[in-house]
Amino acid sequence: MIQQTTLCLKARQRGCHLITQEVLAHLPQPLPEVGVLHLFVQHTSCALSLNENADPDVRRDMNRILDHLVPERAPYYTHTMEGDDDMPAHVKCALVGASLTIPITAGRLNLGTWQGIYLCEFRNHGGSRRLVATVVS
Repeated sequence: MIQQTTLCLKARQRGCHLITQEVLAHLPQPLPEVGVLHLFVQHTSCALSLNENADPDVRRDMNRILDHLVPERAPYYTHTMEGDDDMPAHVKCALVGASLTIPITAGRLNLGTWQGIYLCEFRNHGGSRRLVATVVS
């Protein structure tokens, strides 16, 4: 069976945000005993990642590293009409990715002990974000 829902996440400031519990709250319940959750973000200036869920310093450091790797106002950007943070946001999205696939085991997301779902917001004012969540059993 396949179930699909669209989640509308609240607007967040630029940075990496742990959204595991928010995603779980919007999934059809109960989750299947065995299956797969696929998450897809419908935007080109944010991304999804699995990463450290305990220490918030990791989220801050990830944001700083991505800003260092893909700086704003680089002289070679030609797509500049939507603000200094727009073109770097597209590049960061391409590097991090727009989707995740997570196994479901015993009716729960089979994440590692220290893994959580991140929304990586790359715009200063990105607005609310839509995720398509597909559960396959």
